[in-house]
Amino acid sequence: MSHLEILKRPVHFKSGAVAPNGTLKSAMTERLCTWSKDDFKKRGWPTPEYISLYKDWGEGEIGTIVLGNIPTDARYPEAEHNACIDMTIASHDEYVKAYRPVVEASKAHGSLVIAQLTHAGRQTSIEVNPEPVSSSDVQCQPAMGMTFGKPRAMTLDEIHELPKRFAFAAKVLAEAGADGVQLHAAHGYLLSQFLSPRVNKRTDEYGGESLDNRSRIVFEIVSAIKQAVQDPKFIVSIKINSADFAEGGFDGDDSMEMSKRLEKAGVELIELSGGTYESSGFEHKKESTVARESFFIEFAERIRPHLSSSKLAVTGGFRTAKIMAKAIEEQSCDIVGIARPLCGERHLVKELLSGKKEKATDAHPSMPAQLTLPACIVQLKMTGSGQPIPQMTTEDGVKTLLSILQPPNPEPSHGAEANPDGNKL
Repeated sequence: MSHLEILKRPVHFKSGAVAPNGTLKSAMTERLCTWSKDDFKKRGWPTPEYISLYKDWGEGEIGTIVLGNIPTDARYPEAEHNACIDMTIASHDEYVKAYRPVVEASKAHGSLVIAQLTHAGRQTSIEVNPEPVSSSDVQCQPAMGMTFGKPRAMTLDEIHELPKRFAFAAKVLAEAGADGVQLHAAHGYLLSQFLSPRVNKRTDEYGGESLDNRSRIVFEIVSAIKQAVQDPKFIVSIKINSADFAEGGFDGDDSMEMSKRLEKAGVELIELSGGTYESSGFEHKKESTVARESFFIEFAERIRPHLSSSKLAVTGGFRTAKIMAKAIEEQSCDIVGIARPLCGERHLVKELLSGKKEKATDAHPSMPAQLTLPACIVQLKMTGSGQPIPQMTTEDGVKTLLSILQPPNPEPSHGAEANPDGNKL
């Protein structure tokens, strides 16, 4: 079987849902929805630009498209202009009407569509909310051009509200036509903050050394979603870290044990990534993982044999069709996730599957590595507004992007703009 035939193989989920191929567009922060600094009711509504972006991706023959990130609490987004579904802001029907066009645009050419639900917790930028919440009061250190307020530990009532918020959003998206939802429990977001023994210093049933306690809220959310959405084909997915890459944090053993428990709880798709804002997983690459283009593939190979029904996706580093296919063929994972390359090359998957291209185009040497993520968000915004997209792959494209990112007299940064990809890659 050729590498293209391997990539083109449909992915069959236990519930009966089917993705047309083994590629996945991983969630990214698009920052194309409405925003108001003071009026929460005006935050997070899809715009024509947001819909247009997903229409473009929807035409790209991606097997599974993950929308978002979509915060479930308008007070704690990852950045300005995030999408949002907040049960205290608007009704179920209002949100269904707003999000249905996004889902329809994404599914128009056959992609499976899953929406990522989030809560930034202590990683809410200080400019957005200087008083964040978290599992406990451990402050996130400045990272990725952002600073963060000192969080307070969530009360039990606030924790108990989380499953209701995630379930409300899941029900909205199911009625809007989505095939499933994904919980963001990686990259230092709130659920990751509960899972991490370095951050979670609680002494009640939601904290401490016990993984049972630290993961309790995750499984309560999974249960609440399954109760809210009765469709047996509706996929519950999760994104977790292979490791936090921080001393005393969530580690590879935790990740393996969580994966086994998640499968038992009926989670059908586990997407593996790594790191937090403070300690990026992409800074901990070994030569072997660089050669295989996947930063977390060796963690996946430890976990994959322990899963019998859940599908495993790995995101971070994949660029070449043959290497993507090899990861699937060797059963390192079932699905390969792609993020950053799809900002500039929205139809990359279509071109890979047709054989028109063998790999994503490399960035031009003149593109500063530290600015690739801000450049991605510029590309997403320009795609949504229908403008020609300057590419990081050409010298002229880099000059255009740098002129946008580094104007002669730049305005003071608001921090969030420095981290366009809250989901890393």
